[in-house]
Amino acid sequence: MQQSTHLSARALIALALAAGLPATALAQKAPEPFPAKPITFINPLAAGGPQEVETRLYAQKMMENTGWKILVDFRAGAGGTLGQNYVAKAPPDGYTVLTTSSSYVITPALYPDLPFDPVKDLAPVSLISTRGNMLVVSTALPVKTVNEYIAYARANPGKINFGTSGAGGAVHLPGAWLHNMTKTEVTFVHYKGTGQLLPDLVAGRLQATLAFPLATMPFIKAGKLRPLGVTSADRISTLPDIPAVREQVPGFDFTSWLGALAPGRTPPAIVNRLSAEFAKMAKDPEITRKMLDEYYFVSVGSTPEEFRKFMAPQFDIWKKLIKDTGIKLEE
Repeated sequence: MQQSTHLSARALIALALAAGLPATALAQKAPEPFPAKPITFINPLAAGGPQEVETRLYAQKMMENTGWKILVDFRAGAGGTLGQNYVAKAPPDGYTVLTTSSSYVITPALYPDLPFDPVKDLAPVSLISTRGNMLVVSTALPVKTVNEYIAYARANPGKINFGTSGAGGAVHLPGAWLHNMTKTEVTFVHYKGTGQLLPDLVAGRLQATLAFPLATMPFIKAGKLRPLGVTSADRISTLPDIPAVREQVPGFDFTSWLGALAPGRTPPAIVNRLSAEFAKMAKDPEITRKMLDEYYFVSVGSTPEEFRKFMAPQFDIWKKLIKDTGIKLEE
């Protein structure tokens, strides 16, 4: 009878030890389950704005559903590029995740010498949500519609102080685009985030800004700010009385978004694992309702490839717009 040549794993390890070899030479270590330690969501804007609120909402819900430990940290500055660079240079292990806005596709056209490649050095994980900003003004400004605002700006060039959440960011650039389209001139005043500029807008030291309804509706309901229009292509379903800006400025459409990205060399299995959890959050009925009714955002949730295709044309759109209009950071 022929003797079996198959040996058990224990026997193989015993033979390896007898030969003076480490057991790992024959017994491969099982991969460590993900995640084995806390995950950090990096917000590239200052604390206090709507992006922080949404990021924390997802982090909390994800922890409840998975048992994971998730931290939220802030790396603000340079239109969001400091935080983006931080994640691009982080270890590609899935433990550092960027939660970023539309500024991600805008700033490369303004910062040609970025220390990272936004396409190669960061891996799309999921498109989390979309939303429209809102053009809001101080109640001291004598305008009630977008057309009246444009007429006032034309009659008073440079006298409107327009607050932004950072030079070159997702408020400054759409704001510059709007005023370029309407041939109006304002003075841009840059802050580190929406949370910092709103007190000055309410106090009348600023006259206008673009901001998410989540941040401005409490002031609007209290009669301290006045809404003129939303920047998305269509009206927000839960704010039907506020028109879209493009109803009075044809061709203007800025739909903002929030998305998650990981360091570029993060293993696809980990990227897909994170993406699946973001998709679950976006489709959770409680999240969907809260996002629309309270935050005025539309939950999406996507695969990494869907998010990649969503972003790809936007880099070129903003590059062309900035070139054609001559928008500069020093505005």
